[in-house]
Amino acid sequence: MARKSISERLAQLEAQRKTLQIRLGKQERAIDTRRKVLIGALVLHRLEHDRDGQFAGGIAEWLRRELPKFLTRDADRDLFDDLLEPRPHDPSLDEIGNVGSGSATS
Repeated sequence: MARKSISERLAQLEAQRKTLQIRLGKQERAIDTRRKVLIGALVLHRLEHDRDGQFAGGIAEWLRRELPKFLTRDADRDLFDDLLEPRPHDPSLDEIGNVGSGSATS
């Protein structure tokens, strides 16, 4: 069996390095995606189940202010219609309206 030349061995090692770099990139993207999904799940859970209306209202208000600037595609905006438009029947809207409005309620 003929021994590989140094240049052939270097080419093989370079190919292995590229393969490992691709695998590492995929792994890093998967971790990034998982983090984003978990953060989003936490925010949505707090919006739906938080009994502290001021906290949930603050998140909702922040999302209504920031999401339109962040989302660039109409299809993405459509995914968040329920968060971007205040719901009139939502009892927490009373608290959202009072946050920062200066009105006092007791």
